Amino acid sequence: MKFINKTFSTLRIYRNQKGKSKIDTFKLDNSNFGPMVLDALVYIKNDVDKTLGFRRSCREGICGSCAMNINGKNTLACLTPMKEKMSIYPLPHMPIVKDLIPDMKNFYKQYKEIKPWLHSSNKDKNGHLQTIEDRRKLDGMYECILCACCSTSCPSYWWNSDQYLGPAVLMQAYRWIEDSRDENTKERMEYVDDAMKLYRCKSIMNCSNTCPKGLNPGQAIGKLKKKINDELH
Repeated sequence: MKFINKTFSTLRIYRNQKGKSKIDTFKLDNSNFGPMVLDALVYIKNDVDKTLGFRRSCREGICGSCAMNINGKNTLACLTPMKEKMSIYPLPHMPIVKDLIPDMKNFYKQYKEIKPWLHSSNKDKNGHLQTIEDRRKLDGMYECILCACCSTSCPSYWWNSDQYLGPAVLMQAYRWIEDSRDENTKERMEYVDDAMKLYRCKSIMNCSNTCPKGLNPGQAIGKLKKKINDELH
């Protein structure tokens, strides 16, 4: 006769519905779901409490939808293994739509402002080729999935998100500035060359420490500042 050693986890989850906040505690048998926090949340939603609100999509660390604060760190629920005790909150310093769902409108508005697409008048079908060296300049930036983990871990963004663009958006701005195929490099640099949009970054590096994809937005912002100083000032 075989005996199965069951393991249990206790999840403390932030709830906010109809303007009222509280913490709900769930003790779960881990044999009922997969190994990641997102698996546990899906189980709770399906079988324990159907009112629990959270975002999810790919379950593979690609879409960024399930970004939240887990045990004090901004990360992706689909990439975070279950532990015996876990505290789960929404991304910090954003308005809350419901439970673990933050309001991302301002974040996406700022992303739109940097015009994150290729600006080129070249109509030749072969006109957008790059050298291997130029292509490598985009490594470590194009992989960003816009989960907002970095921006919502940044104190400067907490207090100035109405004007400061934040680590994620600034890294994407630099991604297009460094793209050899883009023709609006000077315009892009002039747009972010602003005391609030760019220079509220104080190089605290919370952004790089929390990125679930292992990227380094703090370094990208430092390079962006240097490029603007060298080429505009």
